[in-house]
Amino acid sequence: MKHFDRYYTSDDGLRLYCRDYPGPTADAPVLVCLPGLTRNSKDFAALAEALSERCRVLCPDMRGRGRSARDPDPSRYRPDRYCADMLTLLDQLGIPRVGLIGTSLGGLMAMTLAALRPALVGPVVLNDVGPELDPRGIDRIKAYLSQPQPPAAPEVVIARLAQINADVFPDYGPDDWRALAMATCVIEDSLMTTDVDPAIAQNLVGGAELPNLWPLFGLLAGRPVLVVRGERSDVLSAAALQRMAGRLPGLQTLEVPGRGHAPTLGEAGVRERVVGFLREA
Repeated sequence: MKHFDRYYTSDDGLRLYCRDYPGPTADAPVLVCLPGLTRNSKDFAALAEALSERCRVLCPDMRGRGRSARDPDPSRYRPDRYCADMLTLLDQLGIPRVGLIGTSLGGLMAMTLAALRPALVGPVVLNDVGPELDPRGIDRIKAYLSQPQPPAAPEVVIARLAQINADVFPDYGPDDWRALAMATCVIEDSLMTTDVDPAIAQNLVGGAELPNLWPLFGLLAGRPVLVVRGERSDVLSAAALQRMAGRLPGLQTLEVPGRGHAPTLGEAGVRERVVGFLREA
């Protein structure tokens, strides 16, 4: 099912964007797909089309990403601010309850939204993230964000993406890397650049340590939760996933072979598992 482009205004005046897949009926359940730190709504295109056969699916661009406006105050590039934007969107649309799929940062947002408005959040899929983050992955992400990524010829940017993400997608070939570039970058004046405000790094690089997220994770109790982990992930360790399962009765887990941080959710068998989980939730 095709999507349409929806724009809305945040409570602090930014023009923000969301892909809206209508679903089969006006009263279809609603799912919100929340992307990772430097990613955007296009990450979920294939999954959203599959899910829209029975659900309405909203895929927002966080402020500073994709078609959403860049924030003139980079201090507002924070998870709590992103969550406020999501609540504004859902309130403007009059949506009282949603399922959430969150990749990395999006998963942290999903846990936060469940804590802020418990009655709003139904089933949750956490993609390669949890309340305990591996320092190796956090340090890698900080190092990447601290390095300038200037616009360049498309073939240069594609090669750069392939080098940076070789451990995440070890089976990717040239066509896969080009597709990833087209989903995460824009081309202006024949030069390609990542489709994100570089200032999003300011609050992360050299920032404060993450708070204890276990209490936040515990508030997911009572709702269906599926955690997807990349086998090679350096953000969500296998040991952390085991501890999550021990603390949240009924937690479902899925490990994706040969993937790092983070799975696309389009891997063989993964999309079907996510769709089946949400159908049964």
